[in-house]
Amino acid sequence: MLATLLHEEASMLSDFVSLLEREQSLLLDGETDALLEMAEQKTRMYRRLQYLSDERARLFAGSRQPLDAAAIRQALSEHATALTDWDQVVRLARQASEQNQINGRLIGERMQNNQQALTVLMAAAAQPGATYGPDGQSKPHLSGRRFGSV
Repeated sequence: MLATLLHEEASMLSDFVSLLEREQSLLLDGETDALLEMAEQKTRMYRRLQYLSDERARLFAGSRQPLDAAAIRQALSEHATALTDWDQVVRLARQASEQNQINGRLIGERMQNNQQALTVLMAAAAQPGATYGPDGQSKPHLSGRRFGSV
């Protein structure tokens, strides 16, 4: 049972890392429209990975062994393929964490740039005479009353 869980977890983590790498490419290319769909896929994959991790914890809870790397390696000592899958899970989990941190920084930078642009636009909109007509020409802002009005 543990071997099966680890095999699926290694496969899912590999797919998850690939998704994070695609996310990074989209962020770097500024293709933010595709990120919403990707976020939904990322959430589904994360939930499945969490389920697999919880199942692994349940297996060890039943055996009254601690859930740590040494206990897992001990449990898999006679199963070379499963041990290879465990090593891959550890490596890919580390890689996913690092990739997720990078993507988080990229998202933060993009949000900061958007906020700065919005601030500039809002400040320009608040200043008289800073508007443009449909022809792209600046519209003068005339204050006071019109000539000939009372």
